[in-house]
Amino acid sequence: MEEHRKDLLIIGAGPAGLGAAVYAYRAGLDFAITDKFSAGGQIITTEHIDNYPGFYEDISGYDLMQKITEHVRKFGIAIQEFCEIKSIKEKKSKSKIMKTTGLKQYICESEDKRFVTNTIIIATGAGPKKLGAENEEEFIGRGISFCATCDGALYRDMDIAVIGGGNAAIEEAIFLTKFASKVYIIHRRDELRASKRVQEKAFANTKIKFLLSSEILKFEGKDKIEYIALKNKKTNSTEKIKISGVFEYVGIVPNSSILSGMADMDANGFLITDKNLQTSAEGIFAAGDVRDTPLKQVITAVADGALAATSAEKYIAGFLNNVV
Repeated sequence: MEEHRKDLLIIGAGPAGLGAAVYAYRAGLDFAITDKFSAGGQIITTEHIDNYPGFYEDISGYDLMQKITEHVRKFGIAIQEFCEIKSIKEKKSKSKIMKTTGLKQYICESEDKRFVTNTIIIATGAGPKKLGAENEEEFIGRGISFCATCDGALYRDMDIAVIGGGNAAIEEAIFLTKFASKVYIIHRRDELRASKRVQEKAFANTKIKFLLSSEILKFEGKDKIEYIALKNKKTNSTEKIKISGVFEYVGIVPNSSILSGMADMDANGFLITDKNLQTSAEGIFAAGDVRDTPLKQVITAVADGALAATSAEKYIAGFLNNVV
C-alpha cells in the first residue's frame, strides 16, 4: 500500500474541497486532495446557476465546477479522483517532538493508499434524501432519479413527477419541461418553499401541474415505474397517477459517517464545528454541506473551504511554534 505523509488531507473535491485546496496551496502546506468520484461534487448535475458572483449570465453547475477545477489544477495540484477514504484513525506517536508539540497524526486509508496527516478537512458533502415510500428502492434507476440534468432527456414526451417544494425541486421541474409533456410537482405541504422568483417561473409554465398537500404512498410497475399512489393530506383521499419517471428532491443526507464516533454531529448527522470550522476531533475540520450550516450553496461551500484550510494552517503553525 502506498503511504503519503502530509500536513493536510482534504477529503472531497466539490466546491468546499477545491476552495480548501486553493488556500492550502497559498499557505504553503504539503497536502493532498481526494474524492471517491471525479472532481466537482453534486452541483455538477444542476442545469443553471445564477447566484454565483461573477457569473451573472446563466452557467450550468458542470461548467462552473470545470472552471473551479481548472483554477485548482493551474497551480499544479493533483486531485486524486476515484480514491475513497474508507477509514480515519488517530496514530499513536512515539516521537518526542510530537509529544512535545501535542500535534496529532491521523491515518486515513483507501483501498490502496494510506495518508498520514496532521490535519484533515472533511468536505464530503451530502447526498439525496429518500422518501421511504413503498417499493422506492426497487425502482431507483428504473424510473426514480435524483438528477434531472442526467436523466431528463430520457423522458421526452412523457408524463413525469418531481417531488419537493424547495428551489432545487422547482428549478429542476422547470428544466424538465424541455422534455416532458407534463410535469407534476408533488409537495407534502400546502405551499412551496422555493424563492418567489423561482415559484413565479413555475406557475407561469403551462406544462407544470401542482399537487400540493400530497405524498407518495407507493411506486408501482413491472420493469419500471408505471404508477404512483398518492394521498392528499387534507382530505385523506388517495389516487393513482400514471407516470413514467419520478425525480426526488426532498432534502439531503450528510456524508459524515467516516467520522462516526470521532466527532460530534447533530441529530441529522451533520458535523458540528466551531467558528474556525474545527470539529470536536482535534485537527479535523469540516467544510461545505457536510457540516451543520444554515445555508448550503456553492458560494458558502467555497468560503468554508478557504476558512477550513486557513484554520488548519494556523492550527499546525500554533503547535510547531511551541516546540521546546
